[in-house]
Amino acid sequence: MYFAKVNLNPTPTDLPGSAALQSLANGLAGWALIGSLIALVIGAALWAFGSHSQNMQQSMAGRRAVATAILSAVLIGAAPMIINFFFNTGHGAH
Repeated sequence: MYFAKVNLNPTPTDLPGSAALQSLANGLAGWALIGSLIALVIGAALWAFGSHSQNMQQSMAGRRAVATAILSAVLIGAAPMIINFFFNTGHGAH
């Protein structure tokens, strides 16, 4: 049995409100990056205070916060590329 041939060409500008939705996504990404920055500063402070006070638990929590903040910033920055990569991978499957 042959299936009808269909195509998918995402064009966000074809729907009303697309500009507002893009603006919302940009704003959310900006807030997320600010959250990552705050987490990085707090984590670095915890790490420093923990190291200087010989508190291993606080030092490890600070390191974990710094690593998480860095990873979240990388993922936020790479999010469009990741989404496009997987869309193009799936779109190219035959």
